[in-house]
Amino acid sequence: MFNKLIAATLPYMPKKLVWIFSKRYIAGETISDAVRESKKLNDQGIKVTVDLLGEFIKNLDEATENKEAYLEIIETFEANKIDGNYSVKPTFFGLLLDEEVCYQNIRTVVAKAAEYNNFVRIDMEDSPCVDKEISIFRRLKKEFPKNVGLVVQAYLKRTLNDLNNMMDMQNGVSKLNYRLCKGIYVEPEEIAYKKYEEINEYFLKDLDFMFKNDVYPGIATHDKPLVDGAYKLIEKYNVPKDKYEFQMLYGVTPELRKSIVEKGHTMRVYVPFGKDWFGYSTRRLKENPKMASLIIKALFNRG
Repeated sequence: MFNKLIAATLPYMPKKLVWIFSKRYIAGETISDAVRESKKLNDQGIKVTVDLLGEFIKNLDEATENKEAYLEIIETFEANKIDGNYSVKPTFFGLLLDEEVCYQNIRTVVAKAAEYNNFVRIDMEDSPCVDKEISIFRRLKKEFPKNVGLVVQAYLKRTLNDLNNMMDMQNGVSKLNYRLCKGIYVEPEEIAYKKYEEINEYFLKDLDFMFKNDVYPGIATHDKPLVDGAYKLIEKYNVPKDKYEFQMLYGVTPELRKSIVEKGHTMRVYVPFGKDWFGYSTRRLKENPKMASLIIKALFNRG
């Protein structure tokens, strides 16, 4: 109850106070911050995917600004020879305002990444966005077969069917590439699994499907039982280490991350940055109220 109370009141706290908690999970506000932290991760043998914080926008001018910001990010990261790729949220590019404008904005970003033989991941958002985001992915995959991937969410009851339905895009030239995560949005019970055990069960079912069908998964989890379950599937199917990767959020479960890297598995860390860190931080805490204890410890550690 205490943790949930902290999570509920955090959005109303002073930003300076929230930053004490947030800076562990966010690279900073600027591109240079993101480059610096990404280089540190690269030096540890860890790849990155960079995300400019921000989601829902009010007008298409903002969508254009966000597109231009991503083009600058790509140019900067490539100039600094960062071993990483890019993650985009379609609502950040106007999905809920004009679907075609959103597509064209993301296409421009993917085309820029493709100039460097790099890759853009389309994040999956809440359930009203799923079909639209799959549609955008399909269009981009056809034009840029090696330069675009998608996120799928294990807690959605539709996900196994979605994976099966998208297999028509799989071919010898370019494999499908998904980030598999549990899912973070609050969804009704009719369309989403709610119990921890159920979500984990379907996460591993989705991963099993990917391995059986030669799909490249980004195994995105901080949950040790799921990591152990992934190890078992990798062994079961004798999957080469260049056919999958593990993925984690910046600043989360560093010891588990280290253990995965030490076993020789590819690791990619999701590096968020930007001036919208406050919204990201409050959302992260609502998703995981147990992190409230970290805030209290941080406050006391600073007197």
